[in-house]
Amino acid sequence: MAYIGRRGLLAGAAGALAAVTAGGAGTARATQRPGPSRKAAAAEFRGMWIATVSNVDWPSESGLSAQEQRAELLGLLDSAVRRRLNVVILQVRPAADALWPSKLEPWSQWLTGEQGVDPGWDPLGTAVTEAHARGLELHAWFNPYRVANHTDLDLLAPGHPARRNPEWTVEYGGKLFYNPGLPEVRLFVQDAMFDAITRYAVDGVHWDDYFYPYPVEGEYFDDDGAYEEYGADFDSRGDWRRHNTDTLVREMSERLCKARPAARFGVSPFAVWRNSDKDPTGSPTRAGLGTYDDLYADTRKWVTQGWIDYVVPQAYWQIGHPTADYADIVPWWARTVAGTGVELYVGEALYRCDADSPTAAWRDPAELSRHVSLARRYPEVRGHSYFSAKQVAADPNGAMARVVADHYPTAVPPR
Repeated sequence: MAYIGRRGLLAGAAGALAAVTAGGAGTARATQRPGPSRKAAAAEFRGMWIATVSNVDWPSESGLSAQEQRAELLGLLDSAVRRRLNVVILQVRPAADALWPSKLEPWSQWLTGEQGVDPGWDPLGTAVTEAHARGLELHAWFNPYRVANHTDLDLLAPGHPARRNPEWTVEYGGKLFYNPGLPEVRLFVQDAMFDAITRYAVDGVHWDDYFYPYPVEGEYFDDDGAYEEYGADFDSRGDWRRHNTDTLVREMSERLCKARPAARFGVSPFAVWRNSDKDPTGSPTRAGLGTYDDLYADTRKWVTQGWIDYVVPQAYWQIGHPTADYADIVPWWARTVAGTGVELYVGEALYRCDADSPTAAWRDPAELSRHVSLARRYPEVRGHSYFSAKQVAADPNGAMARVVADHYPTAVPPR
């Protein structure tokens, strides 16, 4: 029988439900989806991402003192409250590293400037405590396979798992990645994430759009050895790669359901699964990239199979975009999630909203407010998330303030 989703185990008898709520293993599977989870429909999702890789949002630079880092983090949480948001998605494993005292991976270089150096405090633990104190959910954002934004293993911290297991890695586009085709890699990256998930009261586990890397012209992702060993039963390398990504998602879903059933599992993919000229079930877009064919991520399948609790497609185009129109992407995703019990939140490109943007739509402070208005025509859309925290706080052209004024008249409780 096909796997029917993490929340399927909530559909049993009352005793089974109590066991799950108490943190039991929850091995039973229902025969049909029970509908949205017990945490669904509590409130509109109003989220923001805090990106830590390359100090995109936080810390503002590497090497700040623990007190300075903490103050900046709390300032971003306060910005979320001020904008009447209720969810913060904090990147805690940006590149095979950790923003908590991990038992498996080194401290992130984006804290101190040197990978493996203790920053003198626990950012994830603090973020969970302080977010909850402000009435915010804290979703822990993990990147499964990125190892480094360079290819030199010797630059990684001594004892780094990639240095101990160089055969796990692939160089591609000037960066270093773990090989998704190796079962031992899939197990390890899950274990690395669960080191945080089982120790902190995170409200959600969140992945972004990076599985197999985005294509780089003239580059070859050399997974020949793994394909030779594990790909014999597949019609093509693409099918095998998609199977590898599917397996990671499904295994993570099952493990999370057993270890932390109260935590929700979400993914924020590139918003185009496939264009309709390639697949009649695809979106009416003409984007040059799709997750199915180019990132080997069958995001539509994860929804229809119920392997995730929510999806946040990164619909980072304006209304009227010539090849990927926001007004086409949102209804496609609404149709995709309909009847699945998977909640749909739309990822919004607040980072594009700037008075100096080369695109007229993004110079208009009302563009994002129009997005929210359009999305609310579809009952399947249960909220939005804004990239990223720096712009939520600074709001260069007033687009965030316009969204708040038009659509968030009051604060809402965490979901």
